[in-house]
Amino acid sequence: MSEKACQVLIIGGGPAGMSAARAALAGGAQVVLLEAGDALGGQFWRHLPESRKGGEEQVLHHKWRHFNTVQRELRDDPGCEVVLGAHVWAIERPDGGQAPAVHVMVGPPDGADREPRTYLPQSIIFATGGQERTLPFPGWDLPGVYTAGAAQALAKGERVAVGQRVLVAGAGPFLLPVVTSLIRTGATVIGVAEASGWKRLAKGWLSRPWELAATRSKAGELGGYLREMVHHRVPYRAGTTVIAAHGEESVESVTLARLDADWKPVPGTQRRVEVDAVCVSHGFVPRTELALTVGCTVDAHGFVVVDDQQRTSVENVFCAGELTGIGGVDLALAEGEIAGATAAGTQPRASVVKARNVFRAFAERLQTAHGIRPGWQTWPEPGTTLCRCEDVTVGEVREVAAATQARGLRSLKLTTRAGLGPCQGRTCGRNTEEILSSCGLLDPGRTARRPIAIPVRLGELAATTSSQREETP
Repeated sequence: MSEKACQVLIIGGGPAGMSAARAALAGGAQVVLLEAGDALGGQFWRHLPESRKGGEEQVLHHKWRHFNTVQRELRDDPGCEVVLGAHVWAIERPDGGQAPAVHVMVGPPDGADREPRTYLPQSIIFATGGQERTLPFPGWDLPGVYTAGAAQALAKGERVAVGQRVLVAGAGPFLLPVVTSLIRTGATVIGVAEASGWKRLAKGWLSRPWELAATRSKAGELGGYLREMVHHRVPYRAGTTVIAAHGEESVESVTLARLDADWKPVPGTQRRVEVDAVCVSHGFVPRTELALTVGCTVDAHGFVVVDDQQRTSVENVFCAGELTGIGGVDLALAEGEIAGATAAGTQPRASVVKARNVFRAFAERLQTAHGIRPGWQTWPEPGTTLCRCEDVTVGEVREVAAATQARGLRSLKLTTRAGLGPCQGRTCGRNTEEILSSCGLLDPGRTARRPIAIPVRLGELAATTSSQREETP
């Protein structure tokens, strides 16, 4: 196993990470950029590989020219090492003020023939992004029920439509680009069901309208999506969601219902709609496991707390992008540039700081208009699966919490097994926390606390330990 010292280590090769690397290089720093995928760009710029690249990438991606420019700069700069297929599995913080040791496996994600590496950086920038959150409902584990992000990834990265008759449901403006991606891969989108009602949407988007003038680029994107929907006659229904999916071997229909302001279904409004696929997204949660490992402070919503220069509560550790709040690509780019410049010891551009503040306000609008409401907990039935890995139902979690009167997240997880499967709570963690909290949980904690961040084979760990012994004089 090789150990490598570096000045600035950036974990995550999406918009925030790429922007941070570019700014750190401009400040004269030596940079290592780690990306778990096989290409830079993250989820936002997911695209076909170079070996079979498409001719319409600029149509499917906003800021595609910017991506190509930054990617070329990073690859051509001798001060930057881009490592693809780099999976960070643990970070150690030695005593005595020593640099943290970032342990990485480089290679295919299945764990075969990976190369262990350890980086000893002076500064770390976490740009690990977020992942979709899907709220459980009866039938959400049927084949044909996708997250909206998975459907978009298949459309962008493989040009594959998830179905022929597709419904898109959930909350947030992310549903709209998913519709566009589905249409361009040949799917018929029968509608968009937005859980937030018109009154709440208006409160989030129409208050203080003068502030929206600074986000004209967002308005242009929104206009493009709406034109596409109008052209293809895709209806948009606010205050509506999927509360059940039905089918034998795969989804065949869904039940839609109107929701009240708390997202509780309004009695008598249920109706069935035939589909062969449904794409669901209820927003995003940050991928904070690595930031929590080094001790970064998070707020009540699970986001990493940073100052105006993207510094966390841990010295020489920075965060940028969805880790600090869900605000879209413009916020991620601005935060990445500020973090990269500061980590390199230079001052970020004033215009970028101003842009960051503007798009932080935009992120607050997103939360006001589309944030999850507690009434979702009335959707699942007792037999609805909550934790897919361990096959734990919503009813089982509630029954165990009531029977044991346990008040700790750890003890309830151990008793129910919820969140302890292969995904380690990445899919069900936040939902499990909220359901347990409603049962009287006093110390909810965070299911994102994972000392070992990704699956690592015992053979890989044994090989790493063996190589360390061989290198020790």
